[in-house]
Amino acid sequence: MATHKRTPDSVRLTTPVDPAALQDLQIGTVVYLDGMLYTGREGVYKHVIEDGVAPPVPLRDISNVNFHCSPAAAVNDDGSYNIGGVTATASFRFAKWLPQWFEDTGCRIIIGKGGMSSEHYRDIFVPVGAIYLTTVGYGTGALLGRGIVSVEAVYWLEELGIAQAMWVLRVSNFGPLLVESDLRGNSLFEQHNAKINRNIEKLYRGLKKPALGRFGETGDKTDELI
Repeated sequence: MATHKRTPDSVRLTTPVDPAALQDLQIGTVVYLDGMLYTGREGVYKHVIEDGVAPPVPLRDISNVNFHCSPAAAVNDDGSYNIGGVTATASFRFAKWLPQWFEDTGCRIIIGKGGMSSEHYRDIFVPVGAIYLTTVGYGTGALLGRGIVSVEAVYWLEELGIAQAMWVLRVSNFGPLLVESDLRGNSLFEQHNAKINRNIEKLYRGLKKPALGRFGETGDKTDELI
């Protein structure tokens, strides 16, 4: 049985993550992962869901964590692989495949960049008890790479290429990651965006119009520029 250790500000989870451990997670919690995870994005989703190709390994037995990323991988002299960094990609592009993916694989954690919409969380994640973890900024690819202990396997490399292939990774203290959505569908980004939008006008109130500006530039959020 996977275990989890918690401090006041962060939690360290072992994969496959026990669904009970997800109950305690709140948006904004810092998460680190130990165990196995796999990468899978549009190439993998199309291959499995649209083309009907069976997953190369029993994903339910390996991990319930799917990372949307592009690994920076190199081949060692002995034919093994080394990943120096992993750059997360925007997950909202893959929303249409996730309902089927969750059902077929038992995946319960998506890692990616930028989060999903509140509708996606409500309609896709909440019904199956899944959450979303987001990477922290663009400069953490190498930091996350330090948490990769080994490449356990790589599948469909020739068919899909490095970025789209399925990489099965063993990780230790893999993070930091932030809980962007919890089991109730709350979104960290959505809540903070709403707070910022409520107060942003106050920051500009009373300021004079800039003396210089670019052609077509506007400070009116109601203007639509094409």
